[in-house]
Amino acid sequence: MSDETPNSNQPPVQEPSVLDYFKSLFRFGRGERIQLPEFVEEGQPVAVSDQQSAVSHQPSVISDQIEGTELDRETISQPATFQPFDQAQDKPSNIQTPFPWRSLLALVLALLGQKLFEPPPATIPLGIALYIMALSTLGWAIYRGEWTLVPLAETSEGTDPLTYRRLALIISLPLALWAFTLFTDNLFTKTNLLIWLVAIMLFVSAFWINQNKRWSLFAGLSGIFRNGFTIKISSWTLLLIAATALAFFFRFTQNASVPPEPFSDQAEKILDVYDITQGQTHIFFTRNTGREGFQMYWTLLVANVFGTGLSYLSLKLGTAILGFLTLPFIYLLGKEIGGPRVALFAFILAGIGYWPNVISRIGLRFPLYPLFAAPTLLFLIRGLRTRNRNDFLLAGLFLGLGLHGYSPMRIVPFVVIAAFGLYWLHSQSNGARRELPVWLAMLGLVALMVFLPLLSYWVGHPAEFGFRAFTRLSGTERELQGSAIEIFASNVWKGLKMYNFDDGEIWVNSIPHRPALDIVTGGLFVIGVVLVLIRYLRNRHWLDLFLLISIPLLQLPSTLSLAFPGENPALNRAGGAYIPAFILSALALDGLLTSLGRGKIRSILIWSIAGLLLYYSAFQNYDLVFSTFYNSFRQGSWNTSDIGKEVKEFEKTYGRTDTVWVVPFPHWVDTRLPAVWAGIPNRDMAMWPEELPGTVELTGPKLFIVKANIEDPQWNDQEALDILNSLYPKGQLRLFDSDVLGHDFWVFFVPQ
Repeated sequence: MSDETPNSNQPPVQEPSVLDYFKSLFRFGRGERIQLPEFVEEGQPVAVSDQQSAVSHQPSVISDQIEGTELDRETISQPATFQPFDQAQDKPSNIQTPFPWRSLLALVLALLGQKLFEPPPATIPLGIALYIMALSTLGWAIYRGEWTLVPLAETSEGTDPLTYRRLALIISLPLALWAFTLFTDNLFTKTNLLIWLVAIMLFVSAFWINQNKRWSLFAGLSGIFRNGFTIKISSWTLLLIAATALAFFFRFTQNASVPPEPFSDQAEKILDVYDITQGQTHIFFTRNTGREGFQMYWTLLVANVFGTGLSYLSLKLGTAILGFLTLPFIYLLGKEIGGPRVALFAFILAGIGYWPNVISRIGLRFPLYPLFAAPTLLFLIRGLRTRNRNDFLLAGLFLGLGLHGYSPMRIVPFVVIAAFGLYWLHSQSNGARRELPVWLAMLGLVALMVFLPLLSYWVGHPAEFGFRAFTRLSGTERELQGSAIEIFASNVWKGLKMYNFDDGEIWVNSIPHRPALDIVTGGLFVIGVVLVLIRYLRNRHWLDLFLLISIPLLQLPSTLSLAFPGENPALNRAGGAYIPAFILSALALDGLLTSLGRGKIRSILIWSIAGLLLYYSAFQNYDLVFSTFYNSFRQGSWNTSDIGKEVKEFEKTYGRTDTVWVVPFPHWVDTRLPAVWAGIPNRDMAMWPEELPGTVELTGPKLFIVKANIEDPQWNDQEALDILNSLYPKGQLRLFDSDVLGHDFWVFFVPQ
């Protein structure tokens, strides 16, 4: 009897169990992965599997030339692609994918669980129970092949020619060294700026690969002139326009009033901008423990373009624009990782999200971290996929620029190194491991070229440059309250919980003690983490692991606050982490909609579910920013704008402000801010109680603003009132009655 003939004496073959499947899924054993049969509802024809229906990624050939050397490389011009609408059917219309009720049930349970994490925290245990049920149901859905992610794009198999333009490189290096020596005075000048910029351009051009797309551009332009100019707007274009308009509304509506008041940090920034107008074009601004200069120059540009002057509005408008400019890079990064629909969902979720919206409205440097982290990650990931060195050069440019923005960006070089390390350890790097050190060196050297002015300051003033960071990382300002390892571990745990549980206690840039993500995004985020983790365990693709690891890495500026653990988590210092967070949420949503299959009815259902989820997310985020955050901020901040109105009214009546003062009081207003509201950015209006007698010698009308609190006398500055009454018996005292409890103040007027 041949081997192929069944033997009736042999025991029957046992079907694999669910445990066997999961062992093979995660490769705990040495056997092959168990392949599941298609599951269909009774009475339905067998449907094509997700893998068969997924859009394939076909490489395209790009011929690149550099100084006579031709580079032939298979690159993938587009990442994972997806038909956003039912435009091209590759399956018979009568074949339907089974309805993914398990996936929908998992989502509903996750959303209910996330809703119970909303303040107050009394319902958290029930929320955890619902999340356990949701993840169990999700595992069931994955086992039945329902909820799957769009496949990652193929990695190019091309190689780098390792060529360069010798003359450009030779000229760029001494120019860079010369610029470095010219930056030693901590000032930008026309000379050192010109030399520095020329050095950067020459260095980048020394390694840039020309891709000969110029002729295709000319051919396209000539075709327009021959055939006429027509505009075709697809349904997808309309979706993008609508999404952009929605994000624009969320980011710029009520910009003048949300948040309503500045605090001391904004006063420092306006003084820094004022210094620039006086010719002090600093590289590093040493005021207030030191700050990088990008925001100062950006604010001056915004003030001049929009005519808003050196004001709180200029700060807020400038940072709101920076936050909005982050969104196109999030879209492109989402497209690189998951295709156009993932890109659209990530764009919308980030555009309407409470977290990125709030940190973009404060008027401080906070949005600069995600603004430059997003393109750095985009070109880094795309470069490792296409093996095109130009992407690494672009990543280096954005990394270097980001280091001039906000100090948490200093962690991104380590994130870049981690990405290269993960890529090197995985099979996707086969055939490119020899070039990896070269690409990393190119990226790092370009970033170093752009960072050169700050590097010069760092070398000359190492203590000042790193002071702010070391006050949080070490015991420079405050002794650590325990073991550094234990504090860091606790901070990491708190940081990971910020997305779904508690975003910390910093009221000036968050709503304290609520999840950093809204209900919809938070539920999708957890599901996205699970889906990407399972995909990594199955396929061992470096990008999946990097997406997960990048979150705690990008949070390090917050979690490394060892001396002040109460400042962790911080939405501003962890701002770069919202980039992978929103992409993971978008991947989960896209995977759910993909599981619904195709067809006209299914297409309507897909976009109905997406629309409903996004509408609920937008509704909640709007309430969080424009109601909850606004009221919380208004209660916590002092109403310096009301004092500023009193100053401007005095100026309007008497034509002067030099006889207007604010009497300082502990834990009250920053006396520079009323002057900012009055349009005098370079004046501190403080007049201490012991200095009040000196005002008698001054002629003309006078105005004194004094802290008031009728409900609690200990916070009422009775000492200053007594001195003023003794100095000016004919003075007129009135109370400014604020509609915010505890924000009243006395107005003491002395007529001529």
